[in-house]
Amino acid sequence: MTPIVTPFFDVATNTVSYVVQDPNGRAAAIVDSVLDFDYASGRTDTRSADAVIAFVRDNDLTVEWLLETHVHADHLSAAPYLQEKLGGKIGIGRNITLVQDTFGKIFNEGTAFQRDGSQFDRLFEDGDSFHIGQLRGDVLHTPGHTPACLTYVIGDAAFVGDTLFMPDFGTARVDFPGGSAEALYASIQKILALPDATRIFVGHDYKAPGRAEFAWETTVGEQRAKNVHVGAGTTAAEFARMRTARDATLPMPRLIVPSLQVNMRAGNMPEPEENGTTYLKIPLNAL
Repeated sequence: MTPIVTPFFDVATNTVSYVVQDPNGRAAAIVDSVLDFDYASGRTDTRSADAVIAFVRDNDLTVEWLLETHVHADHLSAAPYLQEKLGGKIGIGRNITLVQDTFGKIFNEGTAFQRDGSQFDRLFEDGDSFHIGQLRGDVLHTPGHTPACLTYVIGDAAFVGDTLFMPDFGTARVDFPGGSAEALYASIQKILALPDATRIFVGHDYKAPGRAEFAWETTVGEQRAKNVHVGAGTTAAEFARMRTARDATLPMPRLIVPSLQVNMRAGNMPEPEENGTTYLKIPLNAL
């Protein structure tokens, strides 16, 4: 089946969120939602999520799933807000527990922070399936960028998160804790083994040099032939050398500190302190 896919591009974080709709009904899923966050003031805003909510309501859709491709380091998830307004189950990869353990220690969360993935409604494993109305979704575990990255193959569409970008921009970085160039290369091969006509929807776009417009949809065939990092027969060793050298030049994402603390909690904020205010920590020299 061919799902109806509606993108929502957030300029502030270069993130693309998607509403994925059963073409024969009103069932839908939301992939990689965004909660707006102003770092300087510490204020959150729901305008990006509200645009998704308006679309869902205008089209009389029923949200069954709120899908996260991974624990994002560049934006905060709006999944709990969307769940409150629209319903649906929040899903992520089972290896979220590894991410929670790693960053629970970095942020010194203590024993109150559960590291078992219980903040999410469904922990997916490689080979799992789910449904959006009559649409079947299949889960590919595609680690490398993080240990918990998933690709959701829904009908003829694959939602790859940060694993692949547009062919002229390449692939995800692997220098976060738990990242691996070798694992990312193997994961990309799993995606590229899908049929050539499979539509690929990426999690971000940064407009490669020379391209005038933002873009987020490509195909497996285009990625295999043209991806500047892994296309045209690039070997695993060549990819690992390139990726390691490139990552050494990249700054940390601007919102990595708040994003990790919130997203490892399924988009929930830390518990307020005794004065009723919620705080996010900045671990010095730890990332």
